[in-house]
Amino acid sequence: MTDIVERRMLFIGGKWTGPAGSDTIDIVSPVTEQVVGRVPHATPADVDKAVAAAREAFDHGPWPRATLAERIEVVTRIKDALAARHRELAELVTLQNGSPMLFSVRGQALSAVGVFATALASAAQCTLEDERQGTGGPVLVRREPVGVVAAVTPWNVPQLTIAGKLAPALLAGCAVILKPSPETPLDALWLADVCAEAGLPEGVLSVLPADRETSSYLVAHPGIDKVAFTGSVGAGKAIMVSAARNLTRVSLELGGKSAAILLDDADLSVAVPAIVGGTCAANSGQACVALTRVLVPASRYDEVAAVLTGAFASLKVGDPADPETAVGPMVTRNQQRRNLDYIRIGQEEGAEVLTGGGVPEGLTTGWYVEPTLFGEVTNDMRIAREEIFGPVVCLIRYETEAEAVAIANDSDFGLSGAVFGADTDHATEVARHIRTGTITVNGFRLDLAAPFGGYKHSGIGREFGPEGLAAYFEYKTVNLPAPAKA
Repeated sequence: MTDIVERRMLFIGGKWTGPAGSDTIDIVSPVTEQVVGRVPHATPADVDKAVAAAREAFDHGPWPRATLAERIEVVTRIKDALAARHRELAELVTLQNGSPMLFSVRGQALSAVGVFATALASAAQCTLEDERQGTGGPVLVRREPVGVVAAVTPWNVPQLTIAGKLAPALLAGCAVILKPSPETPLDALWLADVCAEAGLPEGVLSVLPADRETSSYLVAHPGIDKVAFTGSVGAGKAIMVSAARNLTRVSLELGGKSAAILLDDADLSVAVPAIVGGTCAANSGQACVALTRVLVPASRYDEVAAVLTGAFASLKVGDPADPETAVGPMVTRNQQRRNLDYIRIGQEEGAEVLTGGGVPEGLTTGWYVEPTLFGEVTNDMRIAREEIFGPVVCLIRYETEAEAVAIANDSDFGLSGAVFGADTDHATEVARHIRTGTITVNGFRLDLAAPFGGYKHSGIGREFGPEGLAAYFEYKTVNLPAPAKA
């Protein structure tokens, strides 16, 4: 049995500190169903301590008052350490998440490195003061850090979502209290060591693993200036309500039910690998950007169904440490049950299971779900409207291109998507009509240098690229004296 990874201290204000309470969080392997880690459970008292340290660091400390070049130097050291130790990070994520190792390396560890790199590139191009001519005289526009940030992150891609908040917040000069998911806190505490070794000043970062009760206390705290959250729509709505009481700024990256539209001339040798990579092979389907609705011309429905069925059925499901594994377990037993419940619901609604539909044969230990492709799905079914968060995909037929666009847009979500067609100019034109934050033509991609976020219930605000950095600034206008008349 693997030795338990145990942390006895919390990282509060840049120091390893004993927790206020005695409760702990057990991290259970999705593969073995055995405890593989244990960390302290942060309490509201720990939150108060972290907020006090962050407020002191922000209100009086050197970090917000450092030059941008000085902050870039420290954040570069964090990025370089992540790059040098990315394999160690990937193994830790696979241990707690059950992500296939290939995805843990590329989609978890190296993606975090990429977010830090692109944030640094944006910061290098940023100017903190711009002078311009106003209507009544010269104006100085300043970019100042928003303040103390509560970064609340999910379990599915913990390092990617942490980096999307931590990197720009630090570069802007903010102090950050990171609240990782209780299912997967090991990598966040590991990152605390990296940040401390990089020379991040005292008070600038705290890491508090905790459940929803402590998280709710954190986001409602009057000492917080901004909440940056990635997670479910329900939790995002609750955060908005809580933050509104203090007029706390919020950015929310929430769920998705993204559509992949295959046009009449789509090349299946291009489309099918992208759809497989953007669904079942994307963290075993546990990805908010997953292409879970595949829209197909009625004239090509049988052809596409047959090819996709074969592709899904051929995916290797099993031990995430095996480099040949494409689909690992769900992160928790509840997530496995959720997927299996939706598979049952889909069948009750009249959809047809083309492949999958249950627990893989021989995998009775671990929280596995077969890659499942539903055919004969209509867009009003629950499996087509609600986020399942697993390797479950819906095949929906359409008659006209206009109908395909209407189906794609007929969703409460608008996070990701794809359009496939041999005529790339035309496919790009179709993509312009889809109300979603990110869409790819003839592929599946999340570009870390471009703004990422959603329309509708998929969230508010953007992460990554210059837009992601801008989210951590307040803008101040200084009206300068008009020049004396000659």
